[in-house]
Amino acid sequence: MKAIRLWSILSLAFAVSLSSCSEDEDPQDNNPTTNNPVGIQGEWYSAGDNVAPLLSALFGTDSIYIEFATDLTYTVEQYDTNGAKLTLSGTYIQTESNVTDIWTIEVNQTAPAVLTSEGIFKVEGNTMQYEIVQTDPDIGATPPTPAAGFGSSASGGTPLGTLNIQNYVRIQ
Repeated sequence: MKAIRLWSILSLAFAVSLSSCSEDEDPQDNNPTTNNPVGIQGEWYSAGDNVAPLLSALFGTDSIYIEFATDLTYTVEQYDTNGAKLTLSGTYIQTESNVTDIWTIEVNQTAPAVLTSEGIFKVEGNTMQYEIVQTDPDIGATPPTPAAGFGSSASGGTPLGTLNIQNYVRIQ
């Protein structure tokens, strides 16, 4: 149980190529039928050294596959070094911040447990940096902010630094 709670603090990371939109265009208004991804939308994969060190050390995470759909739902398949799969799903809200190329994300997980996580991501080409922590139920984690940048999440007041940064590659 403690491992599941800590894992949810860290949640998962994602990568996506960033689509541009006009200042008047809301990234959340993306039409799911146009297949025109915005922000984090798309399919992402993380393995090996790209997996957040904390996930590897605490849970034996080997690889993560994530799809952020244009209908604002997501599915995560996380595999450990023994090949066991954990599937997570829910909805998400992404918002462009006032810090160049860094977006905020709120993930509202519905399965296997209901929880909310908050964080940031940055997409450059076909790679993505992602950092997120559980905020509800409150477990004493502080989410990263665009202003403080990557490595700014904390657990129990202790900065997590690069331990909680996940790197992804877009799946074509």
